[in-house]
Amino acid sequence: MSRRGLVVARPGELGLQELDALAPGVGEVLVRPAYCGLCGTDLELLAGEVDPAFVRYPLVLGHEWSGVIAAIGDGVAGPSTGMRCVAEGIIPCGDCASCHAGATNVCEVYDEVGFTRAGGAADEVVVPARAVHRLADEVPLRDAALTEPTAVVLTGLEKLRLRPGQRVLIVGDGTIALLAVLLVSLWSPGEIVVAGRRAAQEQLVLELGATVFTTGEAGGVFDVAIEAAGSTEALATALKALRRGGQGLALGLPPTSSTLTLPGDLLVNSDLTIAGSFGYTSAAWARVVELLNSGRLRPGRLVTHVFALDDYLSAFDELARPSDARGKVMLELGGG
Repeated sequence: MSRRGLVVARPGELGLQELDALAPGVGEVLVRPAYCGLCGTDLELLAGEVDPAFVRYPLVLGHEWSGVIAAIGDGVAGPSTGMRCVAEGIIPCGDCASCHAGATNVCEVYDEVGFTRAGGAADEVVVPARAVHRLADEVPLRDAALTEPTAVVLTGLEKLRLRPGQRVLIVGDGTIALLAVLLVSLWSPGEIVVAGRRAAQEQLVLELGATVFTTGEAGGVFDVAIEAAGSTEALATALKALRRGGQGLALGLPPTSSTLTLPGDLLVNSDLTIAGSFGYTSAAWARVVELLNSGRLRPGRLVTHVFALDDYLSAFDELARPSDARGKVMLELGGG
């Protein structure tokens, strides 16, 4: 038997391939993905722009997905066949100093589904059972496929001192920015201003809970500023918008060769607290699943485009060149 997988054979070469069927090994489970989200990082993986330390070609794409367990390997306790689930993509070793400190996102032994191991843009994917999280029956699998980027945002937000009533600026209007709007709302801010680049995003941004959307100057000063656009210009905009004593968070990943230029005295004279955040921790992932299972979070509202796996070229075209308002682009795989 074989399985289909969306493969980047080498940078610049993308195709749907027939691959050998998978079988779970000791401590592993085999999952049939139902939905798989695509993001800007997948475009970078295709272009060969991701640091070689974090990717292995040929690569089956897919680091944002949900599905149903189809088979379990020896030595697996807990997960069972038929269980609806998501699975952490960053696979921590559990033994290094970072893992012992709970910082599994910076585990010293880097391994990640959809980057260094086969991802979920396929009929089957195999993951360690210890990375699997059970979904409540009420959680739509389409919503659950957004667990990964949601955990990315939550990991960053938990580095801040968020309080009710704060004035929050989010720079960017892509998926990470939209998820930041949803999650920041859990802290009951006084105002959420989103500074984006595409006017077509306004209605979607406001529907998700933002107070103001602008493609110009945000106006005023902010208690918290979150960069979610992946550019040094966006980060500079965020930091310069902070009040004295404000907090900044960098969620986007600017190109490796880019340089951030700021006034030399900005951080000290303004008493700013600045945090960068990479990926997600296992603890943040578990908290996202708890929010999903409790019904407090339904990120599926971000999904604006769904394509069949066979129509992957249209999905990537929409991802690279948005036709109108665009939230999350997803592939429907049928594993649910």
